[in-house]
Amino acid sequence: MNVDLSESWAIGGVPIPTRLVLAPMAGVSVQAFRRQGRRYGAGLVCSEMVSVAGIAHRNERTLGYLRVASDEHPLAIQIFGSEPGAMAEAARMVEAAGADIVDINFGCPVKKVTKTGAGASLLDDPDQAARIVSAVAEATPLPVSVKMRRGTANGSRDCLVVGPRLVEAGAACLTLHPRSARQMYTGTADHSLTAELVELVDVPVIASGDVTSRARAQAVLATTGASAVMVGRAAQGNPWALAEIMGLATAEPTREEIVAELLLFMRETVRELGTERATGFLKKFYGWYLGRGRFPKPFKQELVTLPTLAEVETRLLAAAPGARDVLDRLEAELPEVDEVLLDSLPISLYGGG
Repeated sequence: MNVDLSESWAIGGVPIPTRLVLAPMAGVSVQAFRRQGRRYGAGLVCSEMVSVAGIAHRNERTLGYLRVASDEHPLAIQIFGSEPGAMAEAARMVEAAGADIVDINFGCPVKKVTKTGAGASLLDDPDQAARIVSAVAEATPLPVSVKMRRGTANGSRDCLVVGPRLVEAGAACLTLHPRSARQMYTGTADHSLTAELVELVDVPVIASGDVTSRARAQAVLATTGASAVMVGRAAQGNPWALAEIMGLATAEPTREEIVAELLLFMRETVRELGTERATGFLKKFYGWYLGRGRFPKPFKQELVTLPTLAEVETRLLAAAPGARDVLDRLEAELPEVDEVLLDSLPISLYGGG
């Protein structure tokens, strides 16, 4: 059975135009990545997870994650923390920044997050998890979604206990990545758990994990009854994967298209992060864009060694001269962007006067 991925659905009162969601990924989901995802068919895009401790301490880099561009909507901003009051305050900040949905991270398996009592560790404490969701839902009129794993231990079914508790506490949507925190990204995602969760709750469920093709996306939706699929690693440096899932593209991109999208991503990232931060941040993307047999491995390695982004751009255009025309077209098609500026947010949310 084929499921129409272009069909709309909703989280709370927020309409989502397609059944494809671009995952929140730390160190990846910057504004440039999200805007690209929207261009290639994602109905909902998500920020990387934002630390409520960083917000409380008015960390400049953390607050930078709250910049929202006008062409990102609908957008979920994801927050993580372990204390309900701090999470509620962060949710108010997310609302002021212009997000459409507040997403809570109960899925991150990384030790530096779980050791603070946040992320996937909250699946071991359903009462605290419910208190956090309740506090966030009471703090903002925005719909609240929660992203979680199956549990912390291999074989865990805790998500089926915790999930309904979170809905009772006020969650309007659940995303399930049915791997354990211990698995990280090894093994396979057990979407039979996703199907069970769908039967237990009366809110939309997003299926995350191992969605890498249109056929796989349709199979997961058809067998689980989930409202949407979430794509993460498959879209890193590869927006064409999103287009393929949506049925918008069947052919592999040309070398010129690949280089043009990478150059656009580089320029947009510089606009967002500044040249100094962007230079280091972008290095991992060279391999993601140019890999998959698209360019020789030595070429990717050469780009990483170049000291400036200007030199990277020159080298890329030398390798695919026709990319310049494609890039010009892409830039001409980009909409004018209005951003929520940080100094326009309520000062009380920074902890100031």
